[in-house]
Amino acid sequence: MTNKGLDIMSSNIEAASDTESLHPSDETIAITKSLLAFPTISRNSNLDLIEWVRDRLLALGVKSRLTYDSTKKKANLFATLGENRKPGIILSGHTDVVPVDGQEWSSDPFEAAIRDGRIYGRGAADMKSFIAVALASAREFLEAENGSAWHFAFSYDEEVGCLGVKELIADLHDIGLKPAACIVGEPTMMQPVLAHKGMGMYRCHVRGREAHSSLTPLGVNSIEYAARLIVFIRQIADRMAQLESRNYDFSVPYTTMQTGVIKGGIAANTVPKDCQFDFEVRSSPNAESDAIYDEIKAFSESLAREMHMVSPDAGIQLQRLFSVPGLLIDSSDPLVQLVSSLTQKQTYGAVSYGTEAGLFQNAGIPTLICGPGDIEQAHRPDEYIELEQLARCEIFMKRLIASGGRMENNSASRHSST
Repeated sequence: MTNKGLDIMSSNIEAASDTESLHPSDETIAITKSLLAFPTISRNSNLDLIEWVRDRLLALGVKSRLTYDSTKKKANLFATLGENRKPGIILSGHTDVVPVDGQEWSSDPFEAAIRDGRIYGRGAADMKSFIAVALASAREFLEAENGSAWHFAFSYDEEVGCLGVKELIADLHDIGLKPAACIVGEPTMMQPVLAHKGMGMYRCHVRGREAHSSLTPLGVNSIEYAARLIVFIRQIADRMAQLESRNYDFSVPYTTMQTGVIKGGIAANTVPKDCQFDFEVRSSPNAESDAIYDEIKAFSESLAREMHMVSPDAGIQLQRLFSVPGLLIDSSDPLVQLVSSLTQKQTYGAVSYGTEAGLFQNAGIPTLICGPGDIEQAHRPDEYIELEQLARCEIFMKRLIASGGRMENNSASRHSST
């Protein structure tokens, strides 16, 4: 999603002294380049990419379930590798990317360029490389004779509110499939991330009544009522900053709120009829974000009653554009122990950006985030991923396959460095 920023402390990131010796397979590089060539900006269709992945899996004998958006121009893909086994771990990634409009790139953002030990292209870090490694490992997942099934879940429209994955999860519920766990492969430098904040994006439309400014009392000033509501939102944010319980795993250890867009009015000598503003809430995983929204809604209703005293047609309308739940999984969870064992990382991260992980967790599927690349490269011009990160992800996949996806007593089993 937009405005991502990794909060993992540098001291917790493994020193990469052996990076020069690590290089991904030719197949992983080739698949990464193919995926980057699809211009799956969220405003565009992702069907070409999804159908390419579907056909690639079908060539291995793997059937895919596709769930479409209302326009039938976008789709999620869900595939099970090992149909006759009990449900296992999902490897999840989103297929959409953010725009490149107005950015200055050194090369075509949709034609992968390899230079200086990096692959450049929109989506290289966020997050087509993880999907590429999973696809390159598909045959090995199929040929593994131990453990449970493996699942691929590739979604649309994560960058604009995690829209697609909601349909994918609903479809799994409808068919009665309950995977054992989920790993979302957002870029974390292959370090397990156990928590992220929730996010809600809201729009407020204030409808007043126009009047000539010389007759101001006869009008209802939509901008002024919007300003009162904005100040109220800021007061809640200040209260959270002062009183909310701290979670110091995050760089900002409490819930934040801010108004990011406002527009209204037509002239300085006209009482404005309409004003609209957008605001967001980035909530700590344990915060009651619905209670915050209810408090704002109650205050807006009190303002509307004032407005009705002048004009019955005046009022305030609140709209929830989208919301993404936070993620918080305990470090003692078997999934965490498994991934910690396979990555050889005993420290865990938390991030302030949103992902699809909280939605999987809310569906009753234990979930964490772990993937190749650095989130600092996401959404920027000349986005890239280090080749050594792809190689580290390949190593992780091989260890995951060897584990059979078993999530008990993994902390006692450690793999040697590669």
